[in-house]
Amino acid sequence: MSHTVVVLGGTGFLGHHVVRRLSARSCSVRVASRHPERAHELFHGLSPEPQGAAVDIHDAASVARCVAGAQAVVNAVSLYVEHGRETFRSVHVTAAGRVAQLAREAGVDRLVHVSGIGADAASPSLYIRSRGQGDQAVRSAFPAATLIRPCVMFGPDDAFLTTVLNLLRRLPVYPMFGHGATRLQPVHVEDVAEAIARVVERDDSRAATVECATFECGGPRVFSYAELIETVARAARLQVSRIPVPFAVWHALARLAEVLPGHPLTRNQVELMQIDTVVSPHARTLADLGIQPRDLERAVEAIAFPEIAA
Repeated sequence: MSHTVVVLGGTGFLGHHVVRRLSARSCSVRVASRHPERAHELFHGLSPEPQGAAVDIHDAASVARCVAGAQAVVNAVSLYVEHGRETFRSVHVTAAGRVAQLAREAGVDRLVHVSGIGADAASPSLYIRSRGQGDQAVRSAFPAATLIRPCVMFGPDDAFLTTVLNLLRRLPVYPMFGHGATRLQPVHVEDVAEAIARVVERDDSRAATVECATFECGGPRVFSYAELIETVARAARLQVSRIPVPFAVWHALARLAEVLPGHPLTRNQVELMQIDTVVSPHARTLADLGIQPRDLERAVEAIAFPEIAA
């Protein structure tokens, strides 16, 4: 495969794994970012080496220039904390619809839009609602778009397992969200990246299996939050004592934490921890793309004991 693929958000956690997967398939990859120099820093040495392109997803002209001549576009841009003009609506809905519209006008063959598990335009959660409305905007502008909805992702340098491990190591008692009953189905970031690469590389004989499709990407096991903490601690060979903390307390803490540098905790994150994030019973999944999802335990061991993993 030698066609040109644009990856918006290609320097992010998921995006940079997608770029590497596509480069390994001999794609010519344009990494769209407001900081294109990061592409050279991240991907120097890959062959063919992905090229950085200066793009602001809020600026139609820069997006149009970037997608011109591309055969496929992957939109992996996401937002977890609102600030200034970067709002859930501006990024997940308005910008996503704009990218889809400009991709269609440019004659792009394939559009892969990364959304989120449980995306629902009618959700009371602002974040989940924006994801659902964004999916609608994308499909309205580019009807054949493929939607990828991952569960919470884990992997090296993530903000999920790494955070849990750090807290387990530092705190004598681990504070849980509520009673730890919320269900999660964490998925390895490499599995989601591979799913996107397989959608991009599909040939005409398989086009109907992915065009207009929605794939929900989850790991091999559904955990309650309490089970997840226990599993991570066991894989990292740590002892854990848990204490339930009411969600009302978490929301109050998050309101204070949002003004701190780096936003260590947000109300959006707390809100999401009150909602089950698992693959729907009848959804298309990683298995439909021929992918066997990886176990969380092995990823924990690789993060906790890098010297052994190496």
